[in-house]
Amino acid sequence: MTLEITLFVLGFVFLVKGADVLVDGASSIGKRFGLSTFFIGLTIVAFGTSLPELIVSTLASIKGSSGLAMGNIIGSNISNTLLILGVSAIIAPLIIKKATVDKEIPFSLLAVFALFFLVNDMLLDGNGPNGLTRIDGLILLLFFVIFLYYTFGISKEKETLLEKAVDDIKDKPDDYKLSVASGMIIAGLAGLYLGGRWIVSGAISMATYFGVSEALIGLTIVAIGTSLPELAASAIAAYKGKTNIAIGNVVGSNVFNILWVLGLTAVIAPIGFEFYLNIDFIILIFITILVMVLVYVGKKNVLDKREGMTLIVIYITYIIYLIIRG
Repeated sequence: MTLEITLFVLGFVFLVKGADVLVDGASSIGKRFGLSTFFIGLTIVAFGTSLPELIVSTLASIKGSSGLAMGNIIGSNISNTLLILGVSAIIAPLIIKKATVDKEIPFSLLAVFALFFLVNDMLLDGNGPNGLTRIDGLILLLFFVIFLYYTFGISKEKETLLEKAVDDIKDKPDDYKLSVASGMIIAGLAGLYLGGRWIVSGAISMATYFGVSEALIGLTIVAIGTSLPELAASAIAAYKGKTNIAIGNVVGSNVFNILWVLGLTAVIAPIGFEFYLNIDFIILIFITILVMVLVYVGKKNVLDKREGMTLIVIYITYIIYLIIRG
């Protein structure tokens, strides 16, 4: 068991670093071929931060560990909303643009509802089994295309969160030689694959060893681990005073996780769904609405330190509940 846990921990290092190296290499090639910083931010960087969730969920689904695949995404979105926003708000009050409150957060809530309806076949029409089929995956990907078009339209009017994220957090893409950048992409993909494989295998072994569900491991340890890129980006943004990027990074990641990651994963390998995970769905819906309410309470369009601490307390309570639930 010691070897499995060691590889499990190393898996997160390989996964996060692999995504980072791949993004840097791809961004450099994109710049070399004349792609704008905005386009690189909207595509390569945004997709790159969702790669850890994509790799883990896809490999878990292929191995038949649907609880781990689905738990990873739901857990990541919950940790994004409570833990990452909470930490960021404690570092610096998050000043949120009106477009984020009025359009982007509601879109993320719509994505949660869309997923809820698609996975609950038994609940809605009495036919089973519950889960995401390849058709459901294609529906989510179509929603994702709409989201990209929608985001691109907003971004043309105002400087976007993703564009600023590239400029302020990652700076301009570095100029690497084509051979070096290509090598970085290959190394990044290798790191992603190895890291994802070790995490999935370790999570399954841990669930068996400790006698808990794979979904619990996915909702907690794996979810937090795969959210590390978003945590780093949001914390750095808050520290630098780019507070709108911090919440934009979370909202964008939540939408990417549901529409892009689960959509593509379901197309590759259909994902089963355990009915009890609806409790976590309800929690995700509740906290998404809660963030909208907190933004309007007190200082409008601001998440302050007190509200950030509230989000973290809720997250700690949720983790305790999960452990009790087993």
